[in-house]
Amino acid sequence: MVFGVVGAGAEIGAVPPEIVLIHGIGVSHRYFERLHRRLGREARVVAIDLPGFGGLPKPHWNPTIGEMAAALAEVLDRLEVGHAVLVGQSMGSQWVTELAVQRPDLASHVVLIGPVSDERHRTPLSQGVALLADILREPPRSNLIVLTDYLRCGPRWFGAQLRWMLSYRLEDAVERLTVPLLVLRGARDPIAGMRWCRGLRDRAPEAGLVLVPRAPHNAQTTAPVAVASALLAFVAAHPAVRDAA
Repeated sequence: MVFGVVGAGAEIGAVPPEIVLIHGIGVSHRYFERLHRRLGREARVVAIDLPGFGGLPKPHWNPTIGEMAAALAEVLDRLEVGHAVLVGQSMGSQWVTELAVQRPDLASHVVLIGPVSDERHRTPLSQGVALLADILREPPRSNLIVLTDYLRCGPRWFGAQLRWMLSYRLEDAVERLTVPLLVLRGARDPIAGMRWCRGLRDRAPEAGLVLVPRAPHNAQTTAPVAVASALLAFVAAHPAVRDAA
């Protein structure tokens, strides 16, 4: 499988923590650009495009969440990125959580922005309705990035991966985490509901929940300063096991 890497080693002189950004279904690193720049002042930041997204070739099979996470772990090993803050947005929340479960040595913290799939939205129709509601709340710039990336992804690959997104039980996976978890939710997010996000926080061994005021689903695009500040504050306040040793 072919992955795309943006920003590895670009932040010359940056200090730990290392941060890995993983996009959601249909999109690419492009909607992380504002958050990437802000976090790059404090850390080495790597944004990764997964196979079939961001114009990358599509695999000859439809990899599950677990298979995609395992392949992503191999990429991080090659980049020599380890013990990093793994940040996933939307479906990216599933990939980074599964990655941290499979390879806890690669994660210091896990951060989920607008995590899916909310128990209320586990059918294609329900997801579509929630997505439409979110489009009406996102600013034009955010919608332009997302919709153009959707076109590059194409409906067949989107639909293939949607199957795994709707069936993956994130609420069970977070229980198996061995590192601190931060759930970030935009206050106007119709896709990741407040009850759902609270449930994820409560089921993880060590976790926090931050509500980003006035932000919709793509809080990393509409409120990058608030998201970056919350992320860095959480990492500083919740040292990982290796950091505390």
